[in-house]
Formats: sequence, C-alpha cells, structure tokens
Amino acid sequence: MSLSALRRNADLYRRLLGVQIQSQAQYRVAFWVDVLTTAVFNGSAFVSLALVFTRFEHLGGWRLGEVAFLYGLVECSFGLMDMIFSGFDPRDFGQRVRRGSFDQMLVRPVNITLQVLGSAFHLRRLGRMGQGIVVFIIALNLVQIQWTWGKTLYLPLVIAGMVLFFGGLFIAGATISFWTIDSIEIVNVFTYGTSEMIAYPMHIYPRWLRTFFTFILPASLLNYYPALYFLDRPDPFGLPPILRFLSPLAGLLVILAALAFWRFGLRHYQSTGT
Repeated sequence: MSLSALRRNADLYRRLLGVQIQSQAQYRVAFWVDVLTTAVFNGSAFVSLALVFTRFEHLGGWRLGEVAFLYGLVECSFGLMDMIFSGFDPRDFGQRVRRGSFDQMLVRPVNITLQVLGSAFHLRRLGRMGQGIVVFIIALNLVQIQWTWGKTLYLPLVIAGMVLFFGGLFIAGATISFWTIDSIEIVNVFTYGTSEMIAYPMHIYPRWLRTFFTFILPASLLNYYPALYFLDRPDPFGLPPILRFLSPLAGLLVILAALAFWRFGLRHYQSTGT
C-alpha cells in the first residue's frame, strides 16, 4: 500500500470516528451515566477481590497490590481494545451479518476492514478503562516497584500487546460469524474469559491450562510474565527470562494471524440473502 493510500485510509478512519463520537456526544447525560455504570459494575469485581484479601492474605503467594497490578493493567488494556475494536465485537458483528447490513458495506468502494473498524467506537468503554487505571494506581501505592528506564518504556508496549492480542481475538470471532451463528459462547471464552484469567497469577492454574495459554495461545506472555519483570519476581516455572519481554510480539502475531483469517473469511463469504 502506498503512502498516499495510507494517508487516505487514515483520514477516512478519522472521519468515521468523528461521526461515532459526535453521535454519542449528543446525549451527554446518558453517555456519562453509561460510563459511570460501566465503571461501577466492573469496579465491583475488584472490590470483591479486595474483600477476599481481608480474609486471606495472599493468592498463590501474591498479595493484594501485586494482584491489583495484574488486574488494573489488563482492565485498562481490554477497555481500550474494546473501544477501538468495537466494530469487530463478535456479539454485534454476528447480528450485522444476519441482518444483511454487512453486505451493504461490501458494495461500498472503501476498504471493508477499515469500514468495520470505524463502524463502532463505544466511548462508554472509558468506564472500564477508568476503573482499570484507578486499580493500577492503587497497585502502585501498594507495591514497591523499582522503576527504571527499561520498565517505564516497556509498560506502554505491554498495553499495546494486550490491545493487539484481544483485538485479534475479536477479529477472529467476527470472522467465525461468516459460517455460524452459534459461535458466540466459545468466542467469549477466548476473549472475555482470557481477560479474566490473566488478571490473576498464572501459577494458580492447572499445568495443562498454563501450557495452552503460554505456548499455544500466548496469553500469559501478555500480563503475567511482564508483571514478573516489573515486580522483580522470579519465575516459578524456571522458563527463559526472554518470555518477560514478548508481550508486544505475542500481540502482533495474534492480530496478524487474525487478519489473515479475516481475509480468508472474506474470500469465502456468502451473503445471507437478507
């Protein structure tokens, strides 16, 4: 793709987002109520976790501040991803395919991937991001992290890795909607389920689960291993230290694989006829 084409696509994406933001900003009271409701709903889960720590001092040897570090980081990242990749959310995309509105996108002289990406931008996800940031700030006050330039520069890369990873899962889940309308539950296991799982230390899970989510679907590389680096904790499994620095690569590989699957799905897509 040429530089001029990239600029045109970037400008088009900016315009699509502008339309989405303007439409949501028209009802400010409803918007802020939605954001606050989302923040409170998601934040209640962490409050429940904190109450558990009043009874049990640690979870697999990790104290509240260390678990909050994992929890806040993944919540912030997933909320950001959910806002950017809302158009590929399998729950909504499957409905779009069934209604036939996806067919309308296909006849437009605009890149279809860009259209779907810019078709939704749910600002209410700021609520989930906000509560994730609050939890992360709480974690930083509960744990003593020796910040270095390496850790400071690596933190946004870890967030980017998680955004790409879960965005890739959304794209893959949306692609599955081309062939089946009953895929949503299994897709949720690998999107929302994975985000819940990596909010806790990986060593508390069974070996087969750790193996799958490290070497097949590399979710543990996104949050747990970087946390070992930030918190200066040893790896209880004795795996190579390089795993702590593979979060951006894992996210990039997953979204590239998902985009390849998406292109395959587009080539074999058959209209619903609605």
